[in-house]
Amino acid sequence: MDYRQQYEFWKSNAAFDGETRRELAALDPERDAAEIEDRFYRVLEFGTAGLRGVMGAGTNRMNRYTVGRATQGYGQYLLERFGKDACRSGGVVIAHDTRNNSPEFSEITARVLSGLGIRARLIEEPVPTPELSFAVLHLGCVGGVVITASHNPKEYNGYKAYDPFGCQLLPDDAAKVIEYVNAVEDFAAIDFAGDPELVEKVDVSAAYVDAVLKQRLFFDEKAKADLKVVYTPLHGAGNVPVRAALKADGFTDVTVVPEQELPDGNFPTVKSPNPEEHSALALGIGLAEKLCADIVVGTDPDSDRVGVGVRAADGFHLITGNQMGALLMDYVLSHKDLSQLRRPAVVSTIVTSSLGADIAGSCGAAVFSTLTGFKFIGEKITQFEAARRDGDGARDFDFIMGYEESYGYLVGTHARDKDAVVTAMVICEMAAAYKAQGKTLLDRLAELYEKFGCYVDVTDSYTLKGKDGAERIASMMRQLRTGGTPFEQTAETVDYSVPVPSVQGFGDLPTSNVLKYVLEDGAWIAVRPSGTEPKIKIYYSVKGADQAAAQARLDALRATITGKLGLA
Repeated sequence: MDYRQQYEFWKSNAAFDGETRRELAALDPERDAAEIEDRFYRVLEFGTAGLRGVMGAGTNRMNRYTVGRATQGYGQYLLERFGKDACRSGGVVIAHDTRNNSPEFSEITARVLSGLGIRARLIEEPVPTPELSFAVLHLGCVGGVVITASHNPKEYNGYKAYDPFGCQLLPDDAAKVIEYVNAVEDFAAIDFAGDPELVEKVDVSAAYVDAVLKQRLFFDEKAKADLKVVYTPLHGAGNVPVRAALKADGFTDVTVVPEQELPDGNFPTVKSPNPEEHSALALGIGLAEKLCADIVVGTDPDSDRVGVGVRAADGFHLITGNQMGALLMDYVLSHKDLSQLRRPAVVSTIVTSSLGADIAGSCGAAVFSTLTGFKFIGEKITQFEAARRDGDGARDFDFIMGYEESYGYLVGTHARDKDAVVTAMVICEMAAAYKAQGKTLLDRLAELYEKFGCYVDVTDSYTLKGKDGAERIASMMRQLRTGGTPFEQTAETVDYSVPVPSVQGFGDLPTSNVLKYVLEDGAWIAVRPSGTEPKIKIYYSVKGADQAAAQARLDALRATITGKLGLA
């Protein structure tokens, strides 16, 4: 069926509930032709990052039917891989964030899994995504699901599936799940009622916070009590666990932004609940200025990303993801006794600034680089632990921390996903430690630039929505691959759509739709379509003798690539 036939089928078929049919009947085939096409021109794909899309009725939307279909395929995959007994005993743990429809989608997931004979272990209250990752390991489950669209705007929701290690599904497993999902063609064949006897309520929040607290590195209670913190959960799931972790760690002067404290899937105080954006932290910064606070910390709706503002003489400065990754790398490695570890290792991605790697190398830690997507960082933890069990000394490393430039970090191995709860705690410890020395995080960053060089790292995102936008993004990537490098003095062009060797004997990296240009002066540019949003992203990394020189070089590179792609 084409999109018009799909629309008529959904609008009139009794397999779909009355609310769905009424929503579609309210659309006018002529006036809303573009809207109808966007809802039905494709089936919302279960990709390597699960589902993510705008909520509403239609095959290309997040709704009870697309969630049920994804769960049916995931459940059948689990049964095939682990067998009925393991799926019934270990089961699948299910969590959700504070977005609209997240509780309902998580309950649908539990019921559909139970209808397949799989034990569904449902967390009722909104919790951070890293808590779901922790719960998979803590409860001994065969898998996990979290309903979240992370930092996307309020119209979105999503569905992430996890493996038995608490890691988002890796490409090979995701491909198998996709086959099962694509084989589900009849929504009426999905058992949405399920087996209530196989659905149980679980709560791992206390155990999760205890695991987070094991990553404490700074124990000066006076210094921690002296740090004045403003925190905003941006209406999300971080409110309870972040405050609990900070309180247990000795931070007594923490003020929560009252307008953004309580869960609200409409995110009424922000355009987008993304802590990468200055506007999302504006209320927190305003409150911090009134209170003369030292630091503002903000977490996104599922509390896996964290943004930070630091007070300076001229107001609050936001720290970028790359800058915070470098600061954390420096702080964590300098506060751990690395001599007690066999082979300390840190992990970042192919689009992350090299500053963190420079710092790690100076401390004697091994540095690994993965594709974008925190599941690949989580995979490294699993590989290191497997090597230790197998006595494979060549691949046995101690994971210290991992991070992405997109404000996602993990300290410790209690989870296999980025964790804003543990990161918020460690950032506050770091800020308290430097304040006790008369410095701020900005001061320490300046010292790192003085030692390792002045880095300017920027990510530009261009939103191109709908079918036309997707085609334009695909055309841009084809143009870059067939037109040669747009940059003079390119030392190397790496196309990650073909296998690229990894390091330390872990085999080739999985393929990914990414192009990276490494220039003769050490600068690099990477281009990739987002895997979760209708965006094309361009990453720049430049090192200069000073900020002005690095910025001038960045401006020139920006003009070259945006002109080539028609984005200027």
